[in-house]
Amino acid sequence: MGTVYFTRHGQTVWNVENKICGATDIPLTQLGHQQARALGERLLAEQCPIDRILYSPLIRAAETARHIAEVTGIPTQPEPRLTEQNFGIYESTPRDGMEFRTAKTQFVNSFGTGESMLRVAQRIYNLLDELKAGRETCLLVAHNGIARVVRSYFVDMTNAEYAAYGMHNCEIVSYSF
Repeated sequence: MGTVYFTRHGQTVWNVENKICGATDIPLTQLGHQQARALGERLLAEQCPIDRILYSPLIRAAETARHIAEVTGIPTQPEPRLTEQNFGIYESTPRDGMEFRTAKTQFVNSFGTGESMLRVAQRIYNLLDELKAGRETCLLVAHNGIARVVRSYFVDMTNAEYAAYGMHNCEIVSYSF
């Protein structure tokens, strides 16, 4: 039975400002850089058996992966399918805005110019199916929206549980296939 680890990128300015980052390329704060290095130290100390780090090409995830790799020596590889969902008209708006909270329960909604959750799930589920068939243990470094999809692959969730699920910056979880 294989394992996959998942972490959300370090803190960004828009996280602090409670804004939806989505596919907008927002860099880490100084705390975000520190969180990523600390996660690398934790993985090293716990001797997590990770063969490779796959990361979203958005700068906040790429920088998080880079810091982890510098500490642990684990090789990295960009994985475009880990890019955060494009929330279209809601990018840069408040994360807890009532209109967005309602809209994100509509899984086929593309938010104007964005990407539906069903399309995101397709690309993430395809990636997880590939990892399941392989022999490597990977750490996925991505985003909160991607964290929801990954969790739904392994855990049955109601629509409300899915919409409410979230991870803290540089929190790590593991899932077994």
